Amino acid sequence: MITAYQIAIVSAGVFFLNGLVTGVWKYLQIAASDNAQAHPYVDIAHRASLMYSFATILIAVFVDISQLPNMVEIMATLALIVYFALAIAIYMIHGYLGDTDNQLREINAVTRWFMWTLIAAELGGFLILFYGVLVAL
Repeated sequence: MITAYQIAIVSAGVFFLNGLVTGVWKYLQIAASDNAQAHPYVDIAHRASLMYSFATILIAVFVDISQLPNMVEIMATLALIVYFALAIAIYMIHGYLGDTDNQLREINAVTRWFMWTLIAAELGGFLILFYGVLVAL
């Protein structure tokens, strides 16, 4: 049976690997740039990948401590990880396309919907896992 802990650990590895790969991408852009800078969203994708890899390790630790039912932990963990991954993917797309330096400059209905569901999923997922930790302690 797959556990939330396994999902979190594997996701942390994927995010960290993506951080390393986007770091190479960032370096290549810096080396090719006249002003020694990568596109802002390549830089953001690199940093977010590294940050989310460590955040996902924290999630794994919280899942390990929590005594909530496995399915509750899986759903909370996936809520966080899916939105972490979507955010990184969007950053990478903007970095590849070079189409903006601020994706929220012009907010449309899709962006607004995505941001509110991201907020709900990330806060909700974390609060569930944090509750599981508090109850277990």
